[in-house]
This record gives sequence, C-alpha cells and structure tokens, in this order.
Amino acid sequence: MSTYELPDLPYDYDALEPVIDERIMELHHDKHHQGYVDGANSALEQLEQMRESGDMGNVKSVKRNLAFNLSGHVNHTVFWENMSPDGGGEPEGELADALDEQFGGFEQFKSDFAAASKGVEGSGWGQLVYDHAADQLMVVANENHQNQQVSGSTPILVLDVWEHAYYLQYENNRGEYVDSFWDVVDWEDVAQRYEQAQSADVVGQHTH
Repeated sequence: MSTYELPDLPYDYDALEPVIDERIMELHHDKHHQGYVDGANSALEQLEQMRESGDMGNVKSVKRNLAFNLSGHVNHTVFWENMSPDGGGEPEGELADALDEQFGGFEQFKSDFAAASKGVEGSGWGQLVYDHAADQLMVVANENHQNQQVSGSTPILVLDVWEHAYYLQYENNRGEYVDSFWDVVDWEDVAQRYEQAQSADVVGQHTH
C-alpha cells in the first residue's frame, strides 16, 4: 500500500520573514502538516484492515478522516510551493491575461481572493482553483480542508487561514495576515500550476 510523506520545505523556516515568522513555519510544517500526513496514512491502514476483515461498519467515519487529512496534506503541499522569499509583485503572461479576463484585472482578483480568505468561517482556506468543467479560474473559500471544494478543480493558489498559520504572529488579525501574504506569493509557481491544469486530461473539461 502506498503511503503519504511530508515534503521538505523549499526554503528555510525563516525565509519568509517578516511576513511569516520562523517559529510559525517550523510548527506549521513539522507538527501540523506532519499530523495530516500521519492521519491520512492511518485512515488508509484502517480501510485496508476493514476490507480484509470484511467489517465495514465504521467506514463512513474512516473515510471522513481520510478526506480531512489527505486534503490537509494536499493543500499544505501546494501552500508551501506557492510562496517564496523572492515572491511578490504581479503575475505575467497567460495567467495575468486570464485574471484580467475572468476577474476584471489583478486588483479585482486580489480583492475577491482576500475577501474569500478573510471570510472563511472558522478554519479553512482561500483558494484560486482551475475549474476543468468550465475551463476557467474560480476563487473559493474552503472550510476545514475539504468542505465546499469544487469537484474536479485543481488548486492553483491557496492561503491557509487556520489560526495555527498566523496566530503566534498576527494574533486575531487575520486580515493583516491575508494582506501580507501577497508579498511572498511565487507567481511563477502559480503560473506553472495554471499551465499544467489547463493541459491536464480531466473528465468534464471543456463541457461548457
């Protein structure tokens, strides 16, 4: 059975300062993300044992745990790579054109994304996703890691607004954290994800 592994950060813990504090990055990556990896692997192991025993009585709970933890793992993996100590500025090329066409411009997109991120009820994520069914970008607000996701979409840019992502530094000021995020966004990574998502062969793509 294949298992999931915690990826290394693509930079040092303190590389995103002053936007994100070194201690936050250390705890967030080594403890929280590792916890989601462990939770996903545990759920996979439980499901395998249930199939072998023929006792699927608790399957709903285990599959819920798998969805939560695996989505947490996937979201965090994208999140780390979406950021860079050399980030900031604005996107260029095809991604910039798409944001202009579909959101009315970069500033309008930022406003949409920031509002979604700040408005998450409780814990969750602000996300820019590529909707394969309509061949377009879409901003969504996820609660927890997996609720209110758009089926068949690919995350392009994600922002973790769980309190563990910012509270040690920003306390209860989520808005300041969201506004600071733009200074570390790696638009080259986001553009690459957009290009890859467009070229992916996904069921439902281009079915306007």
